[in-house]
Amino acid sequence: MAQLHARRYDTGEPVRVTWTGSTIASVTPLAATAETSRWPLVAPGLFDPQVNGYAGVWFSDPQLTPEKVEAAVKPYLAMGVTRLCPTLITASHEALKNGLAAIRLACERTDWLAQMVPGCHLEGPFISPVDGCRGAHPREHVRPASWEEFQLLQDAAGGLVRLITLAPEAPYAQDFIRKATASGVVVSIGHTCAETQQIEAAVDAGARLSTHLGNGAQGMIRRHPNYIWDQLADDRLAASLIVDGQHLPESVVRCMLRVKGVDRVILTCDASGWAGCAPGVHGNQLGDAEVLEDGRIVVAGQRQFLAGSGVGTDTCVVKMIQFTGVSLAEAVDMAGRNAARLLGFPLPSLEPETRADLVLFDAPQPGDGKMRVRAAVLAGQTRVGTLS
Repeated sequence: MAQLHARRYDTGEPVRVTWTGSTIASVTPLAATAETSRWPLVAPGLFDPQVNGYAGVWFSDPQLTPEKVEAAVKPYLAMGVTRLCPTLITASHEALKNGLAAIRLACERTDWLAQMVPGCHLEGPFISPVDGCRGAHPREHVRPASWEEFQLLQDAAGGLVRLITLAPEAPYAQDFIRKATASGVVVSIGHTCAETQQIEAAVDAGARLSTHLGNGAQGMIRRHPNYIWDQLADDRLAASLIVDGQHLPESVVRCMLRVKGVDRVILTCDASGWAGCAPGVHGNQLGDAEVLEDGRIVVAGQRQFLAGSGVGTDTCVVKMIQFTGVSLAEAVDMAGRNAARLLGFPLPSLEPETRADLVLFDAPQPGDGKMRVRAAVLAGQTRVGTLS
């Protein structure tokens, strides 16, 4: 049996958490003392549903291997993430098929990776071809929604695809949404230039999420109606937000939170495959991007359109608190519990009989740029840091 002593992230109460194997056995309240006030905090591990890769590895790379999958996923443990959805962006059918097959194989042969990857996110290729709405996705691989193609990709993934982002205006999108929803795959609206009626039809067909709302959009759009307002106003849609300090201004984050509410906002870092890379121009078959000195990652040749984020989910938690004034518990739950609920996975929790996915960290201080993670426990195994 293993244990740690810390203060709960949601109440500040000192507790002893014990676990046997991969399961929490007990969470026992302890008396508060001067010593316990200095203890770190413990929270359930974070769950990010949109991570594109790391340090030059892209999950949609046609040359992806199981070894590269492991190398790209492992760094997120140090950010407090114990579950994530490897995300494959718009690419050729063969690239997507290879990427999903490599992820499946990596999970089959590596236990800790299988525990960390409950599912995959297919972001595209059934999106808008319009500049801005398309974001950094390569135009040449944008195509109509195809249930037949998706079934082939899902077969390659061994059923791992649990979330797909598409544009409601893509040809055959409504029929695709109905079939995907019936199969248990969550459909999200994103990279879209859709009209009001198309968004309504997509939600009626089963779409439940807006992917990185406010991003993957044109630089200039009509003030109203538009595809951001339409998604924001529909209470049937949750919204994922990239709160990294670069993708959305503080005022926009505050407004979106007030409309959607804490229970319908999902924090994601949307980390690029170039996250963790040195400043400069980087490229592959998906196109060229530039890592700027200030940390932004942009489509090479301009400064307006971002190409994913360069930070982790731990940064988004702290930025959400700073931008909106939500509590630490609310920010952590937006970076874990809400995604798990939407995708139908077990909820992260500090309760007995739940999986021992834990992050030990110091309480955020004014000026902190991210969570100061001391240790991460994945399914009962300390994978980062120490618990002492």
